[in-house]
Amino acid sequence: MGEVYRADDLKLGQPVALKFLTPEVDGDPARLTQLHTEVRMARQVSHPNVCRVYDIDEVDGHTFLSMEYVDGEDLGSLLRRIGRFPEDRALEIARQVCAGLAAAHERGVIHRDFKPANVMLDGSGKVRITDFGLAGVAGEALRAGTPAYMAPEQLAGGDVTARSDIYALGLVLYEVFTGHRALEGKNLAELIHKREQSGIVPPSAIVRDLAPQIEQAILRCLRPDPAERPASALGVAAAFPGGDPLAAALAAGETPSPEMVAAAGSSEAISARWALGGSVWVVVALLAILLMYQRVLLINRVPLPKAPAALEDRAQEALSHLGYAGPFRDAASGMAVSLDYPNYIGATSTERDRWRKLATDRPESVVYWYRTSPRLLIPWGSENNTSGVNPPLNVGGMTLTVVDASGRLAEFVAVPDPADTGGPSGGTDWSPLFAAAGLPTDQFSSVAPKWIPPIYADERVAWEGRLPDQPELLFRIEAAAAHRRPVYFGVTGPWTRSSRSAPSAPSAFTRFLAGVAGLVMPGLMLVGALLARHNARLGRGDRRGAFRAALVLFFMQLVAWLLGATHVSDVDVEIGRIFGAVGRALFTAAVLWLTYLGLEPYVRRFSPNSLIGWTRMIGGQWKDPQVGADVLIGVSAGLAMTLLFPLYTLLPPLAGRPEPMPVVPDPRTLIALRFLLSTIAAQIASAISSGMLGMGGIVAFLIIFKRRWLAFLVAVIVYTPVVVNGMFSAGYPLLSLALGAGIISIFIAASLRYGLLANVVALSTHFILLRAPLTTDFSTWRGGTSLWYLGLLAGAGLGACLVARGAIAAQPVSFRRAREA
Repeated sequence: MGEVYRADDLKLGQPVALKFLTPEVDGDPARLTQLHTEVRMARQVSHPNVCRVYDIDEVDGHTFLSMEYVDGEDLGSLLRRIGRFPEDRALEIARQVCAGLAAAHERGVIHRDFKPANVMLDGSGKVRITDFGLAGVAGEALRAGTPAYMAPEQLAGGDVTARSDIYALGLVLYEVFTGHRALEGKNLAELIHKREQSGIVPPSAIVRDLAPQIEQAILRCLRPDPAERPASALGVAAAFPGGDPLAAALAAGETPSPEMVAAAGSSEAISARWALGGSVWVVVALLAILLMYQRVLLINRVPLPKAPAALEDRAQEALSHLGYAGPFRDAASGMAVSLDYPNYIGATSTERDRWRKLATDRPESVVYWYRTSPRLLIPWGSENNTSGVNPPLNVGGMTLTVVDASGRLAEFVAVPDPADTGGPSGGTDWSPLFAAAGLPTDQFSSVAPKWIPPIYADERVAWEGRLPDQPELLFRIEAAAAHRRPVYFGVTGPWTRSSRSAPSAPSAFTRFLAGVAGLVMPGLMLVGALLARHNARLGRGDRRGAFRAALVLFFMQLVAWLLGATHVSDVDVEIGRIFGAVGRALFTAAVLWLTYLGLEPYVRRFSPNSLIGWTRMIGGQWKDPQVGADVLIGVSAGLAMTLLFPLYTLLPPLAGRPEPMPVVPDPRTLIALRFLLSTIAAQIASAISSGMLGMGGIVAFLIIFKRRWLAFLVAVIVYTPVVVNGMFSAGYPLLSLALGAGIISIFIAASLRYGLLANVVALSTHFILLRAPLTTDFSTWRGGTSLWYLGLLAGAGLGACLVARGAIAAQPVSFRRAREA
C-alpha cells in the first residue's frame, strides 16, 4: 500500500516514521480513504504494544502519515531469518501481541489484516502492532486482507469481528512457536482447500516438546466457528503456561471480564498450618467475645429467671385475676427492654461499677408484654410488627399486660367499652393489682396521683413506699379505674419517663455522626446508580453478577420478613402485607442492582483481585479453596472487629471512669428460633449492601489518591463516623472514635488485601455478633440462643477452613467460562 521512511522531527528532536502512498496509487481516492481510516482507527488505540500514529499531512501533492518510529524489524521478516523463537521468548512476544490486540478490541477497533508483517519488534524486543489501514468496527463485512491470515468468515465475505482477529492471532502465534506457517498455498483456492480438507497440522507435530497449554491455546484460536474461539486476546494470553489474565488485562488497559476474574488467581488449598491457625483464632475469638459480653450486655447485668413461656402464663394469670378473662379474638406477646432505670442510673451516679444496681428485680429493665383484643391485632404500617403500642390501644376491650422478668405485674392498660357510660365510680378494689405486682400494701401510703392514664378513667389513685430490699428507692404506684374496674396500673419512680413525653434533643456529636452517616452511604448508592446507565450502555456492567447479588439480597430480606414479621389470619390483610414486604425487598434489590452495575466495573478495572473469591462464589463455585480462604479471612476479620466493640465498656473503669451504658441486644431473639434466624438473615442482607458500597468507596479512593496507604487513611477518616453512628452509648466520644477507627481499619485492610467476599463476610460476622444476646450460663432458658449464635459462626469459620484446605471436593476453575464470556 505504501512506502515507509525514517525521518527526524526537528521541532521535538526525535525520530518518526513517515508512510507515503506509492506513486501509482497516490491519487486513488480509495487508497486515500484507507490512509485516513488508518489514522482515525490507530489514534483511537493508545497502548505500549501498538504503534502510535500522530497525524496525516500532504507535501507537494503527496499524502503521508506520521507515526512512531520503531527501530527494529517486522515479525515476518524476523521469522524468515531465524525460524522459530525459543519457547520462553515466544511466550514473552505472544503476551505482548495479545495485549496490543486486546487494547484495539477494547476500543472497538478490528484490525482485519493482522499478520507477522504488521507486528514490529524494536531493538529491545518490545512488540508494536502496526498498519491499521484495513481496520474497522466489529460487524462490518469485508473480504479484504492477506488471504493466508484471514478467518473463514472473512474469506467468505461475512461479518468481521474481534474473533476474526483472534483467528489471525492464532496463525501468527503458530509461526512464532513453530517457525512454520499454519497454511501454505500458491493461491486462494489452494489455501481454502488445505484449510477445509487437510486441516492444520498440530504445532506439537513440528515442535515435539511444545507445552500442551500453548498448543491448546493456538488451536482454540483456529476453530472454524467464531463462537468457539476465545472471546478476547487476553483470554488467549491467560491460557498460556503461567498466564495471569488479570495482569494481562491491566497491562492492556482493559477491564477484565467477570469470568476472567473468576478464572484468575489460585485454586490451591491453604496449608495445614494456616488452616489450624484460622480454626484456633475463630474458637478463641468467639470465647473471648462470649466472656466480655457478660459484662457488656444489659441482659447479663439484670436477673432473667423465667423463660418467655412462663412470663406469658403469668401475664395471662394476672389478666384473669383483674377480671379480664376473655374471650378475645386475638392476642400477641413479646419481650422488650426499658431503659428508664439504666438512664436514671447514668444520670445520677458516677461510680465505676454503677451498673451493679441493675442486678435487682425492680425497677425492671427487661419486660414481657401480652396484648389481647376483640379484633385482629394488625399493626399500623405494613413494615411494622405488633408491639405493646402498635396497633394503638384505641378499641374497647383491648388490654396490655406487662410483667417484669420474674412474672410480676409492672404495667396494665385496659380500654373501657365506649358505650359503657353508666355504673358506679369510686370504691374500686385495688388489692388484685398489688397481688399481681407482688407488692406489700402495708409498705405504701396513699398520695395524690400525678400520672395521667392513656385511657379514660373515672377514678385515679396513687401510693408511694419503699421496699425492704431496696430502701434507697422510692416507688410510686399509679392506678386508675372506670366504673370500679381497673383500667390502668403502673409501678413508677423518679426514673420513669413516659413514652408520651417529648424526646430529649441529641447531642451535637450525635447529630454530627448522623449527618455524616446520612451522606456517605446514600451518596455512594446515588453515584453507583448514576454510573449504572453509563456502564450498561458501554457493555461494561456485570449484569449476571448484579442480578445474582440482588437476588441474594432479595431472598435474605424476604426470609427475614417471613420469619420475623407479624402474620395475621385475615387473608386480605396478610396478602397486602406480603406484597408490601416483596415490594420493599424488590426495591432494595433493585437499588443494589443499579449500584452493582455502577460501581463493580471500576472495582474490576482497578482492583480485579478483590473480586476473585466473590465472582467464583456467585458463580456457584462455593467449594473452591479460594472461596473458603476468603470466607475464613472474613470471619476472622469480623471477629477481630467485634473484639474491639466491648472495649468501650471495659476500658473506662480501668482508668477510674464510670462504666458507660450496657449494650442493649434485640430481645426478640430470645423468644423463638424464628426471630433469631430472621435477625441473622437481615444482618447478612445489610452486610451485602453495605459491603458492596464500602468496597466501591475504597476503590474510588484508590483511583483518586493512587497510593494504597493514602487511600486507606482517607477511607478510615470517611467511614469512621458511619461506624460510630449508633454503635456506642453516649459518654466517651473520643474513645468511640478511636475504637470505630480501629474497627473500620480492620474492615478496610481485609477489603484491600482479600477483596469483596472477605469484606461482606466480615461485616456479616460483625453485624450478627454486635448485639447477640450471648451468655455463659448455658443451663438457663436463654443458653440455647447463645449456642445457636456460637454454633453458626463457629460452623462458618471451621467449615471455611475445610473448604480452604480442599477437604471438600471443589469444582475445578476452568478458563472456558472466561473464553465464553
